[in-house]
Amino acid sequence: MLKDITLGQYFPGNTPIHRLDPRTKLILVIVYIVALFLAKGFVGYLVIICFLGTVMAMSKIRPKTALKGIKPLIFIIILTGILNIFYTKGSEETLLVDWWIFTIYKEGVMNAIFMVLRIFLLIAGTFMLTYTTSPIALTDGLERLLRPLKKIRVPVHELAMMMGIALRFIPTLIEETDKIMSAQKARGADFETGNLIQRAKALVPILVPLFVSAFRRAEELALAMECRCYHGGEGRTRMKQLHFHGGDFFAFGIGTALLAAMIVLRHFGL
Repeated sequence: MLKDITLGQYFPGNTPIHRLDPRTKLILVIVYIVALFLAKGFVGYLVIICFLGTVMAMSKIRPKTALKGIKPLIFIIILTGILNIFYTKGSEETLLVDWWIFTIYKEGVMNAIFMVLRIFLLIAGTFMLTYTTSPIALTDGLERLLRPLKKIRVPVHELAMMMGIALRFIPTLIEETDKIMSAQKARGADFETGNLIQRAKALVPILVPLFVSAFRRAEELALAMECRCYHGGEGRTRMKQLHFHGGDFFAFGIGTALLAAMIVLRHFGL
């Protein structure tokens, strides 16, 4: 299960999506999320699916990879769908099931389908950002976008750096957790049987060495930054400067068209 978590992983490539400026991809992700929440009917969700499929095809990221990242969250997604089915009320004409304390309306079924689909598309779309953007480029792009906040003394560089380090170390900590679990299983530990309390107690031999390893890595990183005379963002230069190119402006146009299409489709209830 841990190997299925792909958040924070970067798949190097030279595709048009990989070559986009990280600021462009950050803005487009926000546009994508807004467009997704504007979707109201099947036509709107179909447009979002086509857009996401095109991005995956251009970036050469297989749909299997995105679905693999969603797999650890499948329980939450199913639970969300079930709650929407039973807690969404409708009219008498749309009543489908009325048994004991359970009532299911057509509106509940439709709402559950759209909610599950929205969560799938939201996770898959946001994962594309980390799949096609390196942590360093993502940090630089976020810092440049938030630069105006420096005027009100917001520590933009420090915030961007912390987010970049967090994304960078997610795959590392997942790999470390998998190694610790394998070592504990070799010593006879059982993480799959017993009730909820027993399973929680069984996680203690994993959490303790994992926290020790995380603190050790943090200390090593802090020491390495200090040895390299790191002192924050003031006066700091970058090896790669960020510049917008023709592909970025074309991507902005596509994002604007997507947002406009979703507004029109929502107005007509499609």
